[in-house]
Amino acid sequence: MKITVDRNKCTALGICESLAPDLFEVQQDGSLVILNDRPDGGLCDAAREAVEGCPTEALSIEEE
Repeated sequence: MKITVDRNKCTALGICESLAPDLFEVQQDGSLVILNDRPDGGLCDAAREAVEGCPTEALSIEEE
């Protein structure tokens, strides 16, 4: 799996960070950093939950 973000849609609300803090971090300037774009194991469920919880649909998962 690979997590991607559409920067044109992302408003950096931080929901993804609250759902999966090991995968996402909102910076002081309001930009989103994906800390691990290829999670494995238990982080896969957290990644899916964060993608589903994104209100702007800026996050997506590509299955590899």
